[in-house]
Amino acid sequence: MDYAPSNIRINALCPGIIDTPMMDRFSGGTPEGRARVIAQEPIGRMGRPEEIAAAALWLCSDEAAFVVGHAMVIDGGQTVGL
Repeated sequence: MDYAPSNIRINALCPGIIDTPMMDRFSGGTPEGRARVIAQEPIGRMGRPEEIAAAALWLCSDEAAFVVGHAMVIDGGQTVGL
């Protein structure tokens, strides 16, 4: 049986703590609040929006053509408990 490519890939990005205006509201926008949030990150910093964008671009590219049904966790190690 031949399977014609449908060109539809279902994937999800699962970001962790990302340095955005929304995170400023969550942390209270103070240095202490930011430090409290960053302390939760095993790699010692918040993620950057461009890091999430790069993952999205890769998933949409031909280089990820065989990636289907994947939930890509981009959280600085929070879920693996580094």
